[in-house]
Amino acid sequence: MRSAMMLQPNQFALLFTVALLAITAYFLLGSVPLLILKHDNPVDSRFIRSFYITYFRMAFVAAVGTAASYALASRTGFAVGAAAIATLTLVLRARLIPRMDRLGIQIQGQDAIAIPEFRRIHKSAILINTVQLGAILGSLGSF
Repeated sequence: MRSAMMLQPNQFALLFTVALLAITAYFLLGSVPLLILKHDNPVDSRFIRSFYITYFRMAFVAAVGTAASYALASRTGFAVGAAAIATLTLVLRARLIPRMDRLGIQIQGQDAIAIPEFRRIHKSAILINTVQLGAILGSLGSF
């Protein structure tokens, strides 16, 4: 009876995949409405920056869990895909957050070029999240 209640590796993989899907979808759906902000004041840029820092942390943990659970389930291709999402999350955080910081300072200094650049970074992050969401949804079809 006890062994029947333990989760199998494929079930862990499904659980972590759904968690990664939920996190990605939640933050994607939350980031799109932020585009209505004019990005013309430091409060906007700080809020969006903190929004993405939270996303990157949560997505990284979920993607690592997903990769490990796929590896335990002997699903190497999916493990590599989830590890790629974890790696991409680290790379994006390392590249986007410092740029957002610099642009936030420039916005505070009334630099007219900084606002469209900040919006471009924001839109790029949304596009990348959309692609990730598609990949995650595609992996669910394997269960």
